[in-house]
Amino acid sequence: MFVKVNRDEIIEGLQKSAGIIPAKTGAAFLRSIWMEAEGASLKIMSTDSSLEFCGEYPAQVMTPGRVGVQGRAFCDLVRNLPKGELSIKADPEGKNVLIEQGRRKYKLPANEPEWFQAFAPFPEGETVFWSGDFLHEVIEKIGFCISEEDSMEAIACLYLKPEQDSSGKRVEVCGLNGHQFAMFTFVNDDIFGLLPREGALIQRKYLSELKKWLGADEIELALGEKRMFLRTGDRRETFSLPLSFYQYPNYQGFLSKLKDPEASRLTVNRAELIDTLERILIFNTESNRCTYFLFSPGEVVLYSQGQDVGTAQEPLAATYQGDLQRIAFPTKNLMEILSHYSSEEVTLTLTGTEAPCGVSGDKDQNYSVIIMPMMIQEETYYAEENA
Repeated sequence: MFVKVNRDEIIEGLQKSAGIIPAKTGAAFLRSIWMEAEGASLKIMSTDSSLEFCGEYPAQVMTPGRVGVQGRAFCDLVRNLPKGELSIKADPEGKNVLIEQGRRKYKLPANEPEWFQAFAPFPEGETVFWSGDFLHEVIEKIGFCISEEDSMEAIACLYLKPEQDSSGKRVEVCGLNGHQFAMFTFVNDDIFGLLPREGALIQRKYLSELKKWLGADEIELALGEKRMFLRTGDRRETFSLPLSFYQYPNYQGFLSKLKDPEASRLTVNRAELIDTLERILIFNTESNRCTYFLFSPGEVVLYSQGQDVGTAQEPLAATYQGDLQRIAFPTKNLMEILSHYSSEEVTLTLTGTEAPCGVSGDKDQNYSVIIMPMMIQEETYYAEENA
């Protein structure tokens, strides 16, 4: 293989390719970046045995062929080179890859050609186009609620489910980790039609690299029997990941609890609540990670105490309707949830001191998060005589 290519044409693809390969662990062939010169282009490919990346970039192909190198070393080298043309070629014995730029010359050992494994081809049947920006936003809103434990199977996955009822067709995107649940819904007939009836599951551990790959432009999406494929609109880059096939829990039960007319409801300014929680957090400890809410019609008092750090108590203007007198939430979790909303005011729908609490906002109509309260220890919540 012998190819001449502009450094700036390939550097972004190299960085995406290097991003998915293991840094030090795993088999040596998984730490490879493969380059294949053919026609008038250079393909750059890598895999960690689950994720697959393939980018195709314009090049002057002197001799077609394929060669593999240690991926991160090659990427680091090219990233640190200045703009300009690069010459990349394998030596006659196929033992080394020679990289030249002007008078700069470098040599990296070539990988065994037998290490190369064919990549899954992009299905050219039914595909749909989707906004990369929008998909990135969906992952941001849902990803933090997905379990980080791979052993948790389905709830370690992002779930995309086509749903149809009297209100029409929609796609529900869900994340669950046992104590939090997030759902974002949107209407897109093409995505609805592409998804299988039982939905599609993507493991959380793949989402960070998917977000890195996504750009603001439109992407082309396809589903194979076992993989999801994404391709840039210009068809230069393809990213694919494996689908999982677990049974996702039925989440309609706890969603229906939020519709209970007997549920209590607290409406409060979102920014003011976040500011208050940040101060309350100072008084949390490893053994007491909660903020306690004490309700009255015109305000809510937020309270926390730590055995060694003292106590904090702040009143906050709010609208409250209901019978609950107090409830406790993990402070950091509630702050993270609120950070994903854009509404000026949020409403907490409280179904019980140890039952699901839903968070909603008027500018976040298609988005809702459920958080489970924490059990209240009688000696830790605020009482009037402590004021």
